[in-house]
Amino acid sequence: MKVNISSLHFKSDVKLEEFIQDKTSKLSTHYEGVLGCDVTLRLDPAQNNENKIVEMKVMIPGNDLFSKKQARTFEEATDNAVDALRRQLQRHKAKVRGV
Repeated sequence: MKVNISSLHFKSDVKLEEFIQDKTSKLSTHYEGVLGCDVTLRLDPAQNNENKIVEMKVMIPGNDLFSKKQARTFEEATDNAVDALRRQLQRHKAKVRGV
């Protein structure tokens, strides 16, 4: 699965990008039709504590799934976004199979 990571208004760390790559690659184990994933990292200047925003869009045949999460760290926001997308993929998989 191809993962595109972009950061707005800052330069992301290599360790952070590897963490995101590792987490998002696990999504393809839940649904075999995952084509790719776009990840956008942003800082929200209006928030003091929880100012890290992660937006993820997963491309699957016929649909795109989206998750946007905000947290204290990019790692926490990534975990939350991946969990939300995992649930969406499981629902989509059940719907496609007609269960």
